[in-house]
Amino acid sequence: MENKNFRKRYFFFDIDGTLAVGNPGRYIPKSAKDAIEKLESQGHFCAIATGRSQAMAFDYCQEIGFKNMVSDGGNGITIDNKLIKIDPLERESVVKLLKECDEKGFTWAISYDNSKVRYTKSPKFVEDTKDTYMKTIVDESLDLDKIDIIYKAYIACTVENEGQIENLQNVPFARYQDTYVFVEPDDKSVGIKSILDYYHAPYEDAVVFGDNKNDLKMFRDEWTSIAMGNAIDELKERATFVTKDAVDDGIAYACKHFNWI
Repeated sequence: MENKNFRKRYFFFDIDGTLAVGNPGRYIPKSAKDAIEKLESQGHFCAIATGRSQAMAFDYCQEIGFKNMVSDGGNGITIDNKLIKIDPLERESVVKLLKECDEKGFTWAISYDNSKVRYTKSPKFVEDTKDTYMKTIVDESLDLDKIDIIYKAYIACTVENEGQIENLQNVPFARYQDTYVFVEPDDKSVGIKSILDYYHAPYEDAVVFGDNKNDLKMFRDEWTSIAMGNAIDELKERATFVTKDAVDDGIAYACKHFNWI
């Protein structure tokens, strides 16, 4: 029998520090898995919300049982394991940035397709970053003027050198490594709204879980925002509710607090 009082919610979970805990050896607490299974069994929508590219996150999502995803920092959405769209970065600003890097001797790489590969024209990029995050292909004939779409860029520079790159301030970027920065979309709320629009669902029915700086823009007044107990203070200040630490069953605790499970 249909429950006439049922209100479908749309749940979005950041991965590291929210859904997945432990470092090294990331894992998802059993309580979180059980909570998400209960949400889905009741008819709620559950998705990952990540800054990673769709190609980099897809296998992981399937591994942990998710069919839906906001990827690419909010610019990509996947529903029922089908990629619906990925919007690229604003090309002119990124090209201007990369040409400045060429002038000042900072090596770079770009992702111009939805794959687990990035491309650089400088063999020195690999040496400068000393990074194995993703496969890097060196193509010394790489020509920015012939590339129409750029999804992400990677600039080899230290924190101390960031200030030397003026156009870095004109693009969204984040640092996850000491040796380089990611130029990538940084507003997961864009993808969340795209999914809600896809289902013609009101924004107020969204629920987001996060813990870190890259979750700040998805903590909005339109919907319910839940900060993990291990979240940064700035995120907690924006939250509708602060739950327990991720490792201490924080997702399950919040879902029970709001009577979602």
